[in-house]
Amino acid sequence: MGAVEVTAYLSYLANQQGVSSSTHQQALSALLFLYKEVLGCSLPWLDELSRPKKSARLPTVLTKEEILRLFSAMSSNHLFMAKLLYGTGMRLMELLNLRIKHIGTIQELLGHSDVSTTMIYTHVLNKGGMGVYSPLDQL
Repeated sequence: MGAVEVTAYLSYLANQQGVSSSTHQQALSALLFLYKEVLGCSLPWLDELSRPKKSARLPTVLTKEEILRLFSAMSSNHLFMAKLLYGTGMRLMELLNLRIKHIGTIQELLGHSDVSTTMIYTHVLNKGGMGVYSPLDQL
């Protein structure tokens, strides 16, 4: 296949098949590999091809009411884990690997070897622990 056929195929994928930009990019990468690495051909015209843009996706965010309904349907063990995930922003694997020894003091969280360094930060903030809010505090 030459430039016309490859261009037609990639256009077909994007326009008629409606593939995602990542699928289109994967097909293009496979063709580039085939031509450059396997067949030993250079394809300068491929740089001029139009590529579909990634669609911007907004994250799905639950309302406070939806969160409360979700929490009310959970058992105590699952509820505790769900509240930790929601309130801290941890990832699931971070929660599953969490041990009691990981819950330390502000000094350890900030990575300070000396408590006097931590005291400087707490005086500068002048808010203490109440200056940090979690989404869980709003429920």
